[in-house]
Order: sequence, then structure tokens, then C-alpha cells
Amino acid sequence: MSGTIVLKKGLDLPVTGTAERVVCKSIVPRTVAIEPSVFKGLSPRLLVKEGDAVLCGSPVLADKTHPEILVTSPVSGTVKAVVRGEKRKLLAVVVETALRQEAAAFSPDAADAASVRKSLLESGLWLQFVQRPYGVVADPDATPKCIYISTFGTGPLAADSVFCLGNELGAMQAGIDALSKIAPVHIGVQEGAVFAGLAAAGVHCFKGPHPAGNAGVQISHVCPIAKGETVWTLSPEGLAAIGKFFQKGKLDLRRRIAVTGPAAIEPAYVEALPGTPMTELQGFWGASAEGVRIISGDLLSGQTVGAEGYIGFRDNQVTLVREGTEKEYFGWIRPIRWKQFSTDRSYFSWLMPWRRYEMDTNLHGGKRAFLMNDAYYAKFLPMDIYPIFLVKACLAGDIEKMEKFGIYEVLPEDLALCEFADPSKNDLQEIIAGGIDLMRKEMA
Repeated sequence: MSGTIVLKKGLDLPVTGTAERVVCKSIVPRTVAIEPSVFKGLSPRLLVKEGDAVLCGSPVLADKTHPEILVTSPVSGTVKAVVRGEKRKLLAVVVETALRQEAAAFSPDAADAASVRKSLLESGLWLQFVQRPYGVVADPDATPKCIYISTFGTGPLAADSVFCLGNELGAMQAGIDALSKIAPVHIGVQEGAVFAGLAAAGVHCFKGPHPAGNAGVQISHVCPIAKGETVWTLSPEGLAAIGKFFQKGKLDLRRRIAVTGPAAIEPAYVEALPGTPMTELQGFWGASAEGVRIISGDLLSGQTVGAEGYIGFRDNQVTLVREGTEKEYFGWIRPIRWKQFSTDRSYFSWLMPWRRYEMDTNLHGGKRAFLMNDAYYAKFLPMDIYPIFLVKACLAGDIEKMEKFGIYEVLPEDLALCEFADPSKNDLQEIIAGGIDLMRKEMA
């Protein structure tokens, strides 16, 4: 293992609602939703209809461009509904779970790269890969520079990866062994974590505040992405699922989910499947979800799904936070605000660094023009890029400058902390996402 890479830029948000390290519930959902919008770059083609019976691992969707890329059901049961939106856009396939679960039988082969690819495509586990640049589903015909897994998260109230996956080391190693047939596998670990014992092409130790756990940040220090190169990433939960598939020949996507946030009642962990309805977690917010924002993912980069939404395919965290609807009069001239957190020491609360805050969604101000120079935003992003210049290049749609300022190295989540700290209240992640979409269109 290489020496520890210490990152000093960034910030750990002092927010209340950390999940206790206890599994309080094992959820067997009544229904599970498969949402194709989660898989960026996938053009879904429906393979089932309402009333069809499916097994765990049965194909439900396929990609129109690459028909070999399949989206499979995480449970066995009956297709209850095919949900469509405007212009008949496919939003979700809802599967009603059978009382007795049956799994499709696979014969995974890890003899060589072609066999591993074929096995992952047939099982639907290919969708665990996210290809950088652009954050799209990995191209099955391409060979990446490397496959990278960050084994820990540093986002607000992030799930404890050792608690979630400490018993899955054998499966994770089996996944690494299989994936190494495709490309060199690199993993990022925390100092002293059990994952440091995994054998991979590269084991890299990182130390520092958020976003030190982001795969994009780690990749920029280990194997930076140049124009024309690709790197595939996947979550540690995805790695464990791949390992279990090659060990047992069955699809198993169950994982521990941290239910966190200031609005959560007794935050803890649950065992659940991706696509589980949020209604199964109602006990964590009480009788009514009114005034509570329900997020699949973390506080900074998660997706707001509401009480009628579902746990995301790659998420291991649900965050509950109160909607900040109250107006605060003369807030900008009140420095003694013990209950408010400021990244710039604008309030005297900085004198209590141990304090945790019940943060809500209030922006504490309106949108305005960019006033700060790049150095202000750069202190929250430990990457060798110019974040504010990249954002402005995306706003201008300037392809050349977007390339110059690092569009190939980032995804929206990498600038989430910059967005939180932005005094101009701009939607930096949305701007970066728009720039990436433009790059995909123009560079295709």
C-alpha cells in the first residue's frame, strides 16, 4: 500500500442525525421500483409488461444502443405497473414482491475478461459501473484505464462502511479478483480500516475532510483522467454484490442503509434493497412527512424523492431534513447566532467547534451574481482544477474552456460542497451537470 495521501481542503459539515450502529429493521418490501433515470446514458427498452412474472435477476429493461446491457429485477414477483411520464417517458417498472423469493440461476465465469463482462451483463450488475468522464453507464466495448472503488464516504452523516461491509471482505476480494481480469483495480481506504487488507493493483490510503471520500477526488490524486481516457468506478456495495454473484451464482443486492438526518427519529440502519419504497421507512419521520424533505443519498448530493419515492440503485443512505420555510428578519446583521453554522465564521458559533447543528433547507439568502474569486471555492475542493472558472465555462457553453478547466475529472457531486459554501446561492451541481450533457452531445 502506498503512503497516506493527506487532503487539507474540504469541510466536514457538523450536522445532527448520525445513525446509531445498529440494524433496527430488515425490510422485505411489498413492492420494488426499477427507475431507468438512475442510469445516466441508458436508453431503456421495456422487456416486460404488466402482469408478467419475474425472478430475482430476470431482465426487465435493455439498452437500445447496447442491447447486451440489461436491467434486472432485484426481487421475484409480478410486474405491478409500468409508470410513464410526459411523452410516454418510462419512469419506473414496479414489481410486486412474491412471498417466496426465487432467484434466476447463473453460471458466472471469471476465467478471462470476456467471460467476466458477459457474466456481469447477463446479471444486470454491469450497471454498477459508472464511467468517467461524464458519469454514464460504462461502455461494454471499452477497456478503462483502471477500475476504482472508494471504500468509504465522507459526506454529511455518511454510512459507516466498516459497519455495513466489514463482514463482506471475502465477497469484496472475489469481486476484485474478477474485475482485475478487465482492468487494474485500485481502491481508496481510510487509515487503519479493514479494507486496507484487500489485495488489489493499488491500495491508496486517504485522510482528510469531505470530499476526501469521493471517488473523483481520489482518482485525481492516483490516476488523473486525461482527454481520451476513461476510468470506471463503483461503490463498495456494488463490489460486494459482484463478488457474491461470482461466489454463489445469484443476484443479491441487499445492503445496509443508514437512515440519518436532523429530522430522523432515532437514526439507525436498516437492511433493504435498492428500489425499496420510502414508505417502508415511515417510522423514522412519524405519522406525517409534511415539512420533511426525504433524500435518497446524502445532504449535499442526494436526490430528493419524497415519501412516495424509492431508495436509489447505488445509495446506501437516506437523509431526512426539515424544510426551512421560516423567514429570519435582520439575519444578516445578527452575528450572535449560536444555532447557525457558517463556513466563514460570520457568526460566533465558530467558537464552539464541537457543536452539531439541526440544519434545514433554508438558503439564508437569495441568488446573486458570482462575487468571490476562484480561491474561495478552491478551498473546498482538493483537486487540481479551477472550480469557478469551470462553472462559468459551463454556463457559457465554451467547450474549449470546459476541457481546459477540468470537465473530464469531475461529476456534479464533486462540487456539492462548493455549492453549499457558495455565498451567491448558485446551483453549481446543476450547472456542472448541464456542462457534462453539452460535452456528451458535442463530443459524441
